[in-house]
Amino acid sequence: MATTLKDVARVIRSKNAGPFEITFDIMFASEDEYRCVKKSGRLTRETVAALYGVAVSEIVAFVWYDPALAVKFTLTRPVSSGNEGERDTYGAQQHAPLLSLEVE
Repeated sequence: MATTLKDVARVIRSKNAGPFEITFDIMFASEDEYRCVKKSGRLTRETVAALYGVAVSEIVAFVWYDPALAVKFTLTRPVSSGNEGERDTYGAQQHAPLLSLEVE
């Protein structure tokens, strides 16, 4: 049965990673939930690119980190932080598209 990422992850957040990048952290409370999402293949560079409407090349890092039961990825910003047209200086509101991602 499919469920959403917000239902299985303990933490889903985004934050500023300097003026040109935003980083995302997804952390799980249990190893079972972490392994299930990792194994499902639903959270990939390609999935993230599609969710955020960017090219895969805009994802500068994508790392599953087993010891912490976490995945982290970093995107280049379309507009640098604090520049005209930029809407989230701290990058703290960019994780929303991940919440409804269906995972097995």
